[in-house]
Amino acid sequence: MTTNARPGAEPLTRPDGTPIRILTVDDESSLTELLSMAMRYEGWDVTTAGSGLGAVKAARESRPDAIVLDMMLPDFDGLEVMRRIRTEQPDVPVIFLTAKDGLDDRIGGLTAGGDDYVTKPFSLEELIARLRGLLRRSGATTARPGSELVVGDLVMDEDSHEVTRAGEEIALTATEFELLRYLMRNPRRVLSKAQILDRVWNYDFGGQANVVELYISYLRKKIDANRAPMIHTLRGSGYVLKPASE
Repeated sequence: MTTNARPGAEPLTRPDGTPIRILTVDDESSLTELLSMAMRYEGWDVTTAGSGLGAVKAARESRPDAIVLDMMLPDFDGLEVMRRIRTEQPDVPVIFLTAKDGLDDRIGGLTAGGDDYVTKPFSLEELIARLRGLLRRSGATTARPGSELVVGDLVMDEDSHEVTRAGEEIALTATEFELLRYLMRNPRRVLSKAQILDRVWNYDFGGQANVVELYISYLRKKIDANRAPMIHTLRGSGYVLKPASE
């Protein structure tokens, strides 16, 4: 299953400017759904499969730029999936997912030709960072023109996670960073609490939209403290980020 990249969300693209294509393979549908949401947030096209045979078929049809591959599948293991896919696409990068953390398993996956190895449970942020590194090294991608997001005197480097305002460095937590990134990717656009919950947290808080208010207040204390405000509340509509000069 695939989706078009949403505007402004492509930190990396293919050399021809089209979205990166990722194949995610795991027999846990809840995990593939979560991974898909995180990758689509990056602006990538995602195809999923829940078995080895499904993965081989999906790879043949979608021609992915990278594969996230569970080591244990219901029909045959990830090593066999990789072997079959690479008979047609010998250079496609592969990151293995596994519940095993033994050194022998890690060495086995890498010596068989895997490019990286992530042990469950893992953080989505770490997996995305490793994927981006693999994609760059493989030559399948180019950085989006201007890897920095700039709104007024607020600057964010999406790769290093450094944020500055008027040259002064601002330290953010991972969630604060993702919230600010979403705001900066949509400058001057009013974003509702529901949109922010969906894009930043990627799961349902059971209607507890006050978590958005809480993190907006955290950001304001760091971004707008003793400065002309950039984050504005539109009562009944949501929030908007715009240069302080406007």
